[in-house]
Amino acid sequence: MKLKTLAQLAGGILILSAPVLTVRAAEAQAKAEPDLTQRVADLEAYVTNAARGTDAAGSKVGSKLSDVPGPGHNGWMMTSSALVLFMTLPGLALFYGGLVRRKNVLSVLAQCLGLAGLVTILWWLAGYSLVFSDNGGPFIGSLKHAFLRGVDSKPNTNYSYWVSHNVFSMYQLMFAIITPALIVGAIAERMKYSAILLFMTCWMFLVYFPLAHMVWGITGFMNGVSNANATIKAIDFAGGTVVHMSSGWSALILCLILGKRRGFPSEPMPPHSLVLCMIGTGMLWVGWYGFNAGSAVAADGIASNAFMTTTLATAVASFTWAMLEYALKGKPSVLGFCSGAVAGLVVVTPACGFVTANGAIIIGVLAGLVPFFACFKLKNWLGYDDALDTFGVHAVGGTLGAFLTGILATTDVNANLLTNLKDVVGKRLWVYQLEAMAVTLVLAVGMTVIIAFVVKSVLGLRPTEDTEIMGLDIVEHGEEGYSAAA
Repeated sequence: MKLKTLAQLAGGILILSAPVLTVRAAEAQAKAEPDLTQRVADLEAYVTNAARGTDAAGSKVGSKLSDVPGPGHNGWMMTSSALVLFMTLPGLALFYGGLVRRKNVLSVLAQCLGLAGLVTILWWLAGYSLVFSDNGGPFIGSLKHAFLRGVDSKPNTNYSYWVSHNVFSMYQLMFAIITPALIVGAIAERMKYSAILLFMTCWMFLVYFPLAHMVWGITGFMNGVSNANATIKAIDFAGGTVVHMSSGWSALILCLILGKRRGFPSEPMPPHSLVLCMIGTGMLWVGWYGFNAGSAVAADGIASNAFMTTTLATAVASFTWAMLEYALKGKPSVLGFCSGAVAGLVVVTPACGFVTANGAIIIGVLAGLVPFFACFKLKNWLGYDDALDTFGVHAVGGTLGAFLTGILATTDVNANLLTNLKDVVGKRLWVYQLEAMAVTLVLAVGMTVIIAFVVKSVLGLRPTEDTEIMGLDIVEHGEEGYSAAA
C-alpha cells in the first residue's frame, strides 16, 4: 500500500514538473552552448565593456558569463559610490560648514547628514524604481523595483553589461543624496530643520525623480544617448541638468521665498573657517572623480577621458577665478581658489565623458569667468541672499555646462554618441541642449514655488527671530560646534 502511494505521488510530481522541464529544455535549445571562440569573445567583451554574445537581441548562443558581473567594473563602481558619498559626507558638509557663521556650523552638518538618511529611505521605497525602471513612460518610471525588488547582484543590461544591479542602484543613490544637499547652501542659517526635511521629501518626488528619469532612464524623454525614441535628444554625462541646474535654480527660488538673513546685507557675515572650507573643497575635488569618471558605469576608456577632463577643467577654473580676483582686487583669495575649483567641477560635469582635453580647457576658463561674474556682480545687482552662492556656482555653472556640452561633444571621445545621435552631434545638438535646459528650468522653478508655499502653510519656513540671532545649532540641535574656550 505504501509503495503504491509513493508511486502515485512520484507520478504526480512528474506530471506537475513536465511543463517546467519543457520550458527549460526549450530555453536550452534556444541558447546553444558557447564554443571556445564565443567564450573568448565574451572575455574580450568584459575587457572592452561590450555586450556578451547572449546579450544581443535574438541571440541563440549562451554564455558562461551570463548574469555574471565583471569584477573590475564592479570594483570601480563600488569605489566610485564611496567617492560620491565622500563628496557629501564630509566634503560638502565641511565646505558649506566653513562658509557659515560659527553659530550655525552644526546646522549645516545636520542638514547634510539628515538628507543622506532621508533620501536613502526614499530611494529604497520608490525612488530608484521611479528613475530607472524599464517599463515606465517618458516622464517617470514605474514601481517595478519598489523596495529595491529585483535589484540583485546580476547586471541590469539596460544600464551596464558588467556592473551588478545593486551596485548601480547604490551608485545612483549617492547622486540623489548630494543633489538636495546642494540646495542647503542658498538657504543656510535661516530655515527650520523640520521644514527642510518636508520640503526635500516633496522636492525629490516632484523634481529629482522625474528629471533623473527623463535624462537617464532607459525610456526617458530627454535621454538622447540610450533612448532612440527620445523627444529631446539631449546628453548629460554626470548631472549638469539633473543635479546642478535642478538644485541651483530651486535654491534661488527657495531663498527668494524664504527672505534674507537677519541683518543682511548691512551686517558682516564672513565665513567662520576658511580652513574647513578648503578641506571640504579638496574632498569635493577628490570625490568628484567618482561622480564624473564613475558615470561611465565601467572602468573603461570613457571613464579615463572623464577623469582627465575633470582634472583639467577644475584646475584651470580654480586658477582663473583666483587670478581674476588678483587682477581686479589685487589679492587672490583662498575662497576664490575654492570657488573656482567647485565651479570647474560643476561646469565640466555634463561634458566630461564627451569632450577632449582642449574642450576641457575651454570649459575651465569659462567656468572661472562666468560663475565669478554671477557671484560678484549679478548677486549684488539683484540683491538676493544666496548665502553660499549655490545659484551662482551650481545653477549658472550647470546651465553653462549643459550648453557647452552641446557645442564641444564629439564622437571621437565617446562612440556611444554614434548610436542615436550621429546626425546630431556637431550640428544641432546644442538646440536639444537648450530644450533640455528649458524643461529643467521650468520643472525646478515651478515645483519649488508650489512646494515652498505648501510647506510654509503647513510648518512655516523660518525659525523665530530669537533663534536666528542665537544660532540654529544650540536652538534646533542642542549642541555647539565650538566650546566657549575654543
